[in-house]
Amino acid sequence: MKCVNDFRLKFGKQELVPIMIGGMGVDISTAELALEAARLGGIGHLSDAMLPTVTDRLLNTNFVKSKLKQYKYNVANTDKSKVQFDLGQIAESTRLHLSRAMEAKRGSGMIFVNCMEKLTMNAPRETLRVRLHGALSAGIDGITLSAGLHLGSFALMEDHPRFRDAKLGIIVSSLRALQIFLRKNAKLNRLPDYIVIEGPLAGGHLGFGLDWMKYDLREICREIYQYLQAEKLDIPIIPAGGIFTGSDAVSYLETGAAAVQVATRFTATHECGLPEKIVQEYFKANEEDIEVNMISPTGYPMRMLKKSPAIGAGIRPNCEAYGYLLDGNGNCAYITAYNAEVAAHPNAKKISVRDKTCLCTAMRNFDCWTCGHYTYRLKDTTRRLPDGTYQILTAEHVFMDYQFSTDNKIALPNLPII
Repeated sequence: MKCVNDFRLKFGKQELVPIMIGGMGVDISTAELALEAARLGGIGHLSDAMLPTVTDRLLNTNFVKSKLKQYKYNVANTDKSKVQFDLGQIAESTRLHLSRAMEAKRGSGMIFVNCMEKLTMNAPRETLRVRLHGALSAGIDGITLSAGLHLGSFALMEDHPRFRDAKLGIIVSSLRALQIFLRKNAKLNRLPDYIVIEGPLAGGHLGFGLDWMKYDLREICREIYQYLQAEKLDIPIIPAGGIFTGSDAVSYLETGAAAVQVATRFTATHECGLPEKIVQEYFKANEEDIEVNMISPTGYPMRMLKKSPAIGAGIRPNCEAYGYLLDGNGNCAYITAYNAEVAAHPNAKKISVRDKTCLCTAMRNFDCWTCGHYTYRLKDTTRRLPDGTYQILTAEHVFMDYQFSTDNKIALPNLPII
């Protein structure tokens, strides 16, 4: 019986363990987690979501404080069109976070950055270009383009000296999305180096509607794999979403996948950025505690725990401090929903906004507990301790369980020393 270690992901002459840890935003995919993946011979993702906030927390920078001070006069204004990021600070926060990880990298693996197109930041094209160039200049091994079709992202990087050297990939959830991307970028003579195919059981934002349960990752992979073969395009495909055991991974590797992307099980590790209290909520979750809702201002459905404090929160929009989801005109679906609730309850001291959430603040405060479909199985991957909590794992333990396990088995951790 084969295990994941019997396969290799090949990028030219370089061979890697075919395990990629997905990019979980706002420092859930920490540098420590990505470094472990690289040390063990696989690929780890950082996320470029809200990097000014992340570097403030990790490196004592003052990007958020500086931006809030500049736009404090506008806090009570419903019009956020004037609130924009300093592109120099976006570049600097990107450089600080990514170069720090790359300098610490050891082992034969790679570190990629996950770049969300939906972080429009009130200047979609300009900020995206700075983020992409900043990542390349920081020496990142690769960039995974996510949360959107990224039809213009390759063109934004074309003039960077590392455009053809760094690994560039895209996340899609359908053959049609991939075809649109390839057509749009054909003139650049630069194919993606890999394609992550994210299915309906993934965590966080989904590339499907609320009818996500009608779709099947294996079928989408099969369709894309057949298309690439017919077009004689040699691009590795990497399925993602719902791959919970090493045996799950092998079943994809045996049918044409070059690697698998996994994330849910790594949320329950010491290296993950989730606070331990929230990790325990993930362990305790049952299947009925997980929902797919439409509260994200991006317009995408999002899978999360029903207990997430972000659901129904009515906080004032924090665009002056954050503002990562403001579109090119300074609008955000949460601002609209918040203002509607304020108008409907003018004398209320506290309001609840049910249809949308201030995702920037919620993510920054770890209040939006996004998760994969199989989060309810996390309790089966560890041991329950005498105090009723669950033992948090190491990233190495989870990685090696994926790498070497067979027969759908999950290796439990050694008993902790009391």
